[in-house]
Amino acid sequence: GLLPWDRLGHAASVAYQWIARCIIVAGVVLFFLPKACEAQATMCWRQPGFLSQVPLPVGALLVLVPVVPQQQQHSLEETFAVLQGVSLERRYEGWNMRQRRWDRAVFIFLWVGIMVAVAAYDCLAIDHGPAIPSANVIVHLALIALFSGAVLGLAYGTTFVCRSLRIMLDVFCCDVVQTPLGDVAHTWNLTQAVLRKASLSVENSLLVLCLVLAFTVPLLLVDVGALGEGGAPIPSLLPAVLVSTGVLYVLFLAATVSEQCAQVPALVNAISFGDSAEHERQQTVMYITHSAAGFYVFGTRLTFAMVIKLVYIWCIVVVGLLSRLVSVGGIDR
Repeated sequence: GLLPWDRLGHAASVAYQWIARCIIVAGVVLFFLPKACEAQATMCWRQPGFLSQVPLPVGALLVLVPVVPQQQQHSLEETFAVLQGVSLERRYEGWNMRQRRWDRAVFIFLWVGIMVAVAAYDCLAIDHGPAIPSANVIVHLALIALFSGAVLGLAYGTTFVCRSLRIMLDVFCCDVVQTPLGDVAHTWNLTQAVLRKASLSVENSLLVLCLVLAFTVPLLLVDVGALGEGGAPIPSLLPAVLVSTGVLYVLFLAATVSEQCAQVPALVNAISFGDSAEHERQQTVMYITHSAAGFYVFGTRLTFAMVIKLVYIWCIVVVGLLSRLVSVGGIDR
Protein backbone atom coordinates (compact mmCIF):
# COMPACT_ATOMS: atom_id res chain seq x y z
CA GLY A 1 0.00 0.00 0.00
CA LEU A 2 2.98 2.35 0.29
CA LEU A 3 4.74 1.60 -2.98
CA PRO A 4 3.03 1.90 -6.39
CA TRP A 5 3.50 -1.76 -7.36
CA ASP A 6 1.01 -2.87 -10.00
CA ARG A 7 1.74 -6.56 -9.53
CA LEU A 8 1.21 -6.58 -5.76
CA GLY A 9 -2.31 -7.71 -4.91
CA HIS A 10 -4.32 -6.54 -1.91
CA ALA A 11 -3.75 -9.72 0.13
CA ALA A 12 0.01 -9.60 -0.45
CA SER A 13 0.05 -5.89 0.40
CA VAL A 14 -1.73 -6.48 3.72
CA ALA A 15 0.55 -9.42 4.50
CA TYR A 16 3.83 -7.57 3.97
CA GLN A 17 2.51 -4.56 5.90
CA TRP A 18 1.67 -6.63 8.96
CA ILE A 19 4.97 -8.48 8.77
CA ALA A 20 6.81 -5.15 8.54
CA ARG A 21 4.82 -3.77 11.48
CA CYS A 22 5.69 -6.73 13.69
CA ILE A 23 9.38 -6.58 12.78
CA ILE A 24 9.58 -2.81 13.32
CA VAL A 25 7.85 -2.93 16.71
CA ALA A 26 9.98 -5.89 17.80
CA GLY A 27 13.15 -4.17 16.61
CA VAL A 28 12.34 -0.97 18.49
CA VAL A 29 11.38 -2.79 21.71
CA LEU A 30 14.11 -5.44 21.72
CA PHE A 31 17.03 -3.59 20.14
CA PHE A 32 16.75 0.21 20.05
CA LEU A 33 15.21 0.76 23.49
CA PRO A 34 17.89 -1.29 25.32
CA LYS A 35 20.49 0.46 23.21
CA ALA A 36 19.10 3.86 24.21
CA CYS A 37 19.14 2.90 27.88
CA GLU A 38 22.72 1.70 27.55
CA ALA A 39 23.74 4.90 25.78
CA GLN A 40 22.13 6.95 28.55
CA ALA A 41 23.88 4.99 31.28
CA THR A 42 27.37 4.92 29.81
CA MET A 43 29.36 6.48 26.99
CA CYS A 44 30.40 3.66 24.67
CA TRP A 45 31.10 3.13 20.98
CA ARG A 46 27.37 2.86 20.24
CA GLN A 47 26.53 6.37 21.48
CA PRO A 48 28.02 8.46 18.61
CA GLY A 49 25.78 8.38 15.57
CA PHE A 50 22.94 6.81 17.52
CA LEU A 51 20.82 9.93 18.07
CA SER A 52 20.72 10.88 14.39
CA GLN A 53 19.36 7.38 13.64
CA VAL A 54 16.50 7.68 16.15
CA PRO A 55 14.13 9.37 13.60
CA LEU A 56 14.38 6.28 11.39
CA PRO A 57 12.51 3.86 13.72
CA VAL A 58 10.16 6.68 14.76
CA GLY A 59 9.40 7.45 11.10
CA ALA A 60 8.97 3.76 10.31
CA LEU A 61 6.50 3.41 13.19
CA LEU A 62 4.54 6.42 11.94
CA VAL A 63 4.59 5.05 8.40
CA LEU A 64 3.49 1.49 9.13
CA VAL A 65 1.76 1.51 12.47
CA PRO A 66 -1.05 3.73 12.18
CA VAL A 67 -0.70 7.01 10.29
CA VAL A 68 -0.59 6.20 6.61
CA PRO A 69 -1.98 2.72 5.82
CA GLN A 70 -5.14 2.72 7.94
CA GLN A 71 -6.33 6.20 7.01
CA GLN A 72 -5.07 6.68 3.48
CA GLN A 73 -4.27 3.33 1.91
CA HIS A 74 -7.45 3.23 -0.18
CA SER A 75 -6.99 6.87 -1.17
CA LEU A 76 -3.42 6.15 -2.28
CA GLU A 77 -4.54 3.14 -4.32
CA GLU A 78 -7.25 5.22 -6.00
CA THR A 79 -4.77 8.00 -6.72
CA PHE A 80 -2.30 5.58 -8.31
CA ALA A 81 -5.13 4.18 -10.46
CA VAL A 82 -6.32 7.67 -11.50
CA LEU A 83 -2.83 8.81 -12.44
CA GLN A 84 -2.27 5.60 -14.38
CA GLY A 85 -5.55 6.08 -16.25
CA VAL A 86 -4.83 9.72 -17.07
CA SER A 87 -1.38 8.84 -18.39
CA LEU A 88 -2.84 6.14 -20.64
CA GLU A 89 -5.64 8.41 -21.87
CA ARG A 90 -3.30 11.29 -22.71
CA ARG A 91 -0.58 8.95 -24.03
CA TYR A 92 2.38 9.96 -21.90
CA GLU A 93 2.87 6.67 -20.03
CA GLY A 94 6.27 6.12 -21.69
CA TRP A 95 7.49 9.54 -20.56
CA ASN A 96 6.14 8.86 -17.09
CA MET A 97 7.93 5.52 -16.85
CA ARG A 98 11.28 7.05 -17.86
CA GLN A 99 10.99 9.71 -15.16
CA ARG A 100 9.87 7.06 -12.67
CA ARG A 101 12.99 5.01 -13.34
CA TRP A 102 15.12 8.05 -12.52
CA ASP A 103 13.31 8.61 -9.21
CA ARG A 104 13.58 4.94 -8.36
CA ALA A 105 17.31 5.01 -9.06
CA VAL A 106 17.72 8.04 -6.76
CA PHE A 107 16.03 6.37 -3.80
CA ILE A 108 17.77 3.03 -4.36
CA PHE A 109 21.08 4.91 -4.37
CA LEU A 110 20.17 6.64 -1.09
CA TRP A 111 19.08 3.36 0.50
CA VAL A 112 22.22 1.50 -0.61
CA GLY A 113 24.32 4.44 0.61
CA ILE A 114 22.74 4.12 4.05
CA MET A 115 23.49 0.40 4.12
CA VAL A 116 27.11 0.93 3.09
CA ALA A 117 27.58 3.69 5.69
CA VAL A 118 26.10 1.59 8.52
CA ALA A 119 28.16 -1.44 7.52
CA ALA A 120 31.32 0.66 7.35
CA TYR A 121 30.63 2.17 10.77
CA ASP A 122 29.99 -1.25 12.34
CA CYS A 123 33.18 -2.64 10.84
CA LEU A 124 35.12 0.40 12.10
CA ALA A 125 33.67 -0.08 15.57
CA ILE A 126 34.65 -3.76 15.56
CA ASP A 127 38.21 -2.94 14.52
CA HIS A 128 38.80 -0.11 17.00
CA GLY A 129 36.42 -0.88 19.84
CA PRO A 130 35.63 -3.70 22.24
CA ALA A 131 34.56 -7.09 21.00
CA ILE A 132 31.04 -6.96 19.58
CA PRO A 133 29.01 -10.05 18.71
CA SER A 134 28.57 -10.40 14.98
CA ALA A 135 24.87 -11.18 15.53
CA ASN A 136 24.36 -7.69 16.97
CA VAL A 137 25.99 -6.14 13.92
CA ILE A 138 23.77 -8.15 11.57
CA VAL A 139 20.63 -7.27 13.52
CA HIS A 140 21.58 -3.60 13.57
CA LEU A 141 22.17 -3.56 9.81
CA ALA A 142 18.92 -5.42 9.10
CA LEU A 143 16.86 -3.08 11.28
CA ILE A 144 18.39 0.05 9.75
CA ALA A 145 17.67 -1.44 6.32
CA LEU A 146 14.01 -1.96 7.27
CA PHE A 147 13.57 1.41 8.98
CA SER A 148 15.24 3.42 6.24
CA GLY A 149 13.46 1.33 3.59
CA ALA A 150 10.06 2.19 5.11
CA VAL A 151 10.83 5.93 5.25
CA LEU A 152 12.41 6.06 1.78
CA GLY A 153 9.64 3.83 0.41
CA LEU A 154 7.09 6.35 1.63
CA ALA A 155 9.18 9.12 0.08
CA TYR A 156 9.31 7.25 -3.23
CA GLY A 157 5.53 6.70 -3.22
CA THR A 158 5.03 10.43 -2.65
CA THR A 159 7.55 11.20 -5.38
CA PHE A 160 5.62 8.92 -7.74
CA VAL A 161 2.51 11.06 -7.23
CA CYS A 162 4.34 14.39 -7.52
CA ARG A 163 6.22 13.33 -10.64
CA SER A 164 3.02 12.14 -12.32
CA LEU A 165 1.35 15.47 -11.53
CA ARG A 166 4.27 17.41 -13.01
CA ILE A 167 4.15 15.39 -16.22
CA MET A 168 0.36 15.76 -16.40
CA LEU A 169 0.76 19.55 -16.21
CA ASP A 170 3.47 19.47 -18.88
CA VAL A 171 1.18 17.51 -21.19
CA PHE A 172 -1.70 19.92 -20.51
CA CYS A 173 0.54 22.86 -21.47
CA CYS A 174 1.61 21.09 -24.66
CA ASP A 175 -1.95 20.15 -25.64
CA VAL A 176 -3.53 23.50 -24.84
CA VAL A 177 -2.09 24.94 -28.08
CA GLN A 178 -4.22 22.52 -30.11
CA THR A 179 -7.27 22.52 -27.81
CA PRO A 180 -10.32 24.65 -28.71
CA LEU A 181 -10.71 27.56 -26.34
CA GLY A 182 -14.09 26.35 -25.19
CA ASP A 183 -12.58 23.06 -23.98
CA VAL A 184 -9.61 24.59 -22.13
CA ALA A 185 -11.58 25.39 -18.97
CA HIS A 186 -13.14 21.92 -18.91
CA THR A 187 -9.74 20.24 -19.34
CA TRP A 188 -8.32 22.45 -16.61
CA ASN A 189 -11.20 21.45 -14.31
CA LEU A 190 -10.29 17.80 -14.74
CA THR A 191 -6.58 18.57 -14.22
CA GLN A 192 -7.07 20.50 -10.99
CA ALA A 193 -9.48 17.84 -9.70
CA VAL A 194 -6.71 15.25 -10.11
CA LEU A 195 -4.29 17.67 -8.42
CA ARG A 196 -6.55 18.08 -5.39
CA LYS A 197 -7.24 14.36 -5.04
CA ALA A 198 -3.57 13.45 -5.35
CA SER A 199 -2.41 16.08 -2.87
CA LEU A 200 -5.05 15.01 -0.34
CA SER A 201 -3.96 11.39 -0.62
CA VAL A 202 -0.31 12.10 0.23
CA GLU A 203 -0.59 14.98 2.72
CA ASN A 204 -0.20 12.64 5.71
CA SER A 205 2.81 11.11 4.01
CA LEU A 206 4.41 14.52 3.63
CA LEU A 207 3.66 15.27 7.29
CA VAL A 208 5.48 12.10 8.37
CA LEU A 209 8.45 12.94 6.14
CA CYS A 210 8.60 16.50 7.48
CA LEU A 211 8.57 15.18 11.06
CA VAL A 212 11.45 12.84 10.24
CA LEU A 213 13.38 15.76 8.74
CA ALA A 214 12.57 18.06 11.67
CA PHE A 215 13.90 15.57 14.23
CA THR A 216 16.87 14.43 12.18
CA VAL A 217 18.58 17.83 11.79
CA PRO A 218 19.00 18.75 15.49
CA LEU A 219 19.90 15.20 16.51
CA LEU A 220 22.47 15.14 13.72
CA LEU A 221 24.04 18.25 15.22
CA VAL A 222 24.44 16.49 18.56
CA ASP A 223 26.30 13.69 16.81
CA VAL A 224 28.44 16.27 15.00
CA GLY A 225 29.34 17.62 18.43
CA ALA A 226 30.56 14.15 19.37
CA LEU A 227 32.63 14.02 16.18
CA GLY A 228 35.30 16.27 17.61
CA GLU A 229 35.59 14.12 20.71
CA GLY A 230 36.71 11.15 18.68
CA GLY A 231 33.45 9.29 19.17
CA ALA A 232 31.53 9.67 15.94
CA PRO A 233 33.11 8.53 12.69
CA ILE A 234 31.80 10.13 9.51
CA PRO A 235 29.96 6.93 8.32
CA SER A 236 27.78 7.06 11.44
CA LEU A 237 26.40 10.44 10.31
CA LEU A 238 25.70 9.53 6.67
CA PRO A 239 22.35 7.70 7.24
CA ALA A 240 20.76 10.85 8.68
CA VAL A 241 22.22 12.99 5.90
CA LEU A 242 20.99 10.65 3.15
CA VAL A 243 17.47 10.36 4.63
CA SER A 244 17.26 14.16 4.93
CA THR A 245 18.36 14.44 1.30
CA GLY A 246 15.56 12.11 0.19
CA VAL A 247 12.94 14.07 2.14
CA LEU A 248 14.15 17.40 0.70
CA TYR A 249 14.00 15.86 -2.78
CA VAL A 250 10.31 15.05 -2.23
CA LEU A 251 9.52 18.51 -0.83
CA PHE A 252 11.15 20.34 -3.73
CA LEU A 253 9.40 18.09 -6.25
CA ALA A 254 6.00 18.72 -4.61
CA ALA A 255 6.62 22.48 -4.55
CA THR A 256 7.38 22.57 -8.26
CA VAL A 257 3.84 21.31 -8.97
CA SER A 258 2.41 24.55 -7.57
CA GLU A 259 4.99 26.59 -9.47
CA GLN A 260 3.96 24.93 -12.73
CA CYS A 261 0.30 25.71 -12.05
CA ALA A 262 1.20 29.36 -11.51
CA GLN A 263 2.69 29.53 -15.03
CA VAL A 264 -0.37 28.14 -16.84
CA PRO A 265 -2.36 31.44 -17.03
CA ALA A 266 0.56 33.24 -18.70
CA LEU A 267 0.83 30.43 -21.26
CA VAL A 268 -2.89 30.50 -22.12
CA ASN A 269 -2.80 34.29 -22.33
CA ALA A 270 0.08 34.11 -24.83
CA ILE A 271 -1.79 31.79 -27.24
CA SER A 272 -3.82 33.35 -30.04
CA PHE A 273 -7.25 31.76 -30.47
CA GLY A 274 -8.41 34.34 -33.02
CA ASP A 275 -9.51 37.96 -32.79
CA SER A 276 -13.08 37.01 -31.94
CA ALA A 277 -11.99 34.97 -28.92
CA GLU A 278 -10.10 37.68 -27.00
CA HIS A 279 -12.83 38.19 -24.40
CA GLU A 280 -13.36 34.45 -23.89
CA ARG A 281 -9.59 33.95 -23.58
CA GLN A 282 -9.36 36.59 -20.85
CA GLN A 283 -12.22 34.93 -19.00
CA THR A 284 -10.42 31.58 -19.24
CA VAL A 285 -7.17 33.12 -17.99
CA MET A 286 -8.95 34.72 -15.04
CA TYR A 287 -10.70 31.45 -14.26
CA ILE A 288 -7.43 29.49 -14.23
CA THR A 289 -5.75 32.18 -12.12
CA HIS A 290 -8.50 32.32 -9.49
CA SER A 291 -8.79 28.53 -9.32
CA ALA A 292 -5.49 28.66 -7.35
CA ALA A 293 -4.57 25.13 -8.38
CA GLY A 294 -1.47 23.58 -6.92
CA PHE A 295 -0.17 21.04 -4.43
CA TYR A 296 -2.05 21.49 -1.15
CA VAL A 297 -1.00 20.10 2.23
CA PHE A 298 -3.73 20.42 4.88
CA GLY A 299 -5.28 23.34 3.01
CA THR A 300 -2.00 25.19 2.49
CA ARG A 301 -0.58 25.63 -0.99
CA LEU A 302 2.97 24.29 -0.96
CA THR A 303 5.25 26.57 -2.97
CA PHE A 304 8.92 26.61 -3.82
CA ALA A 305 9.39 29.73 -1.68
CA MET A 306 8.02 27.91 1.38
CA VAL A 307 10.51 25.06 0.97
CA ILE A 308 13.36 27.52 0.47
CA LYS A 309 12.34 29.34 3.65
CA LEU A 310 12.21 26.02 5.52
CA VAL A 311 15.73 25.14 4.39
CA TYR A 312 16.90 28.68 5.23
CA ILE A 313 15.48 28.49 8.76
CA TRP A 314 17.08 25.11 9.36
CA CYS A 315 20.41 26.47 8.09
CA ILE A 316 20.15 29.28 10.65
CA VAL A 317 19.40 26.74 13.38
CA VAL A 318 22.34 24.58 12.26
CA VAL A 319 24.77 27.51 12.25
CA GLY A 320 23.53 28.71 15.63
CA LEU A 321 23.83 25.30 17.28
CA LEU A 322 27.23 24.66 15.75
CA SER A 323 28.43 28.06 17.00
CA ARG A 324 27.13 27.18 20.44
CA LEU A 325 28.95 23.84 20.39
CA VAL A 326 32.19 25.54 19.35
CA SER A 327 31.87 28.25 22.01
CA VAL A 328 31.41 25.70 24.82
CA GLY A 329 34.21 23.52 23.51
CA GLY A 330 31.99 20.76 22.20
CA ILE A 331 34.06 20.48 19.02
CA ASP A 332 37.83 20.29 19.01
CA ARG A 333 39.31 22.30 16.22
